[in-house]
Amino acid sequence: MQFEIITIFPGFFAGIFEHGIVRRAQAEGLVTANLHDLRAFTHDRHRTVDDRPFGGGEGMVLKPEPLAEALSSIGISPLAGREYEQDSSRPRVILLSAQGRPFSQAVARELAKTKRIVLICGRYEGVDERINQLYCDMELSIGDYVLSGGELAAAVVVDTVMRLVPGVLGNEASGEFESFGVRDADIDVDLEGVPRSQHGSGGLLDYPHYTRPAEFAGLRAPEVLLNGDHQQIRRWRREQQLRKTLRNRPDLLKAASLNEGDQRLLIAIREEEGEK
Repeated sequence: MQFEIITIFPGFFAGIFEHGIVRRAQAEGLVTANLHDLRAFTHDRHRTVDDRPFGGGEGMVLKPEPLAEALSSIGISPLAGREYEQDSSRPRVILLSAQGRPFSQAVARELAKTKRIVLICGRYEGVDERINQLYCDMELSIGDYVLSGGELAAAVVVDTVMRLVPGVLGNEASGEFESFGVRDADIDVDLEGVPRSQHGSGGLLDYPHYTRPAEFAGLRAPEVLLNGDHQQIRRWRREQQLRKTLRNRPDLLKAASLNEGDQRLLIAIREEEGEK
């Protein structure tokens, strides 16, 4: 997979791309991240990339000409009828913006099917909308808050999508056994309706994890995880997934893959929480 990042601060990514999984993935040739300095595509002595917005208002807006030249330099032309929808091999061009659709694990899985992703890092008050209209396949926002620029968002997108590229993670299942994973289509359940496998969370948050020592700072790991009874462990983990999702992200329950056993557990948890 190849990432192309257009930014006025290419140095921002130096530390991020030199550590951990991102560094290893690049070293092994599984992922390439190319940085493009937007100021290199200006033609005045001040290397101007922004200007005041038409209609007045605070702040500055990134000019369309340097962005168009930067995109052209990496082989990106205007969409001309959104030909991406007819050609899955076409690079995805993404504008990182507070006005974009929410970035999620589902969006990351969609992007992971693409071989080349172009990320435009917005700055100031934003980017001239004509760049969005002419070149971009989507606008993405990593959260309901405003950043100083799109660089942090680009780093988040790269890391999240890159982890889904085959071979990047040491254990291929690691990308599924975690929060927001997709449940297996024909998952088997036990007599209590608990999934026999936690492969994929079915849209729920992940369950809590513990490791050695069994006791730390006066707190002991749950006995159910120490007794070796795999059926009890599965039930405990599913219950904890439901508890944590209900507590931290109840909105996810609306779209989660819940069977009858899950629904019974959820009712019991809600009754218990109501008593507290």
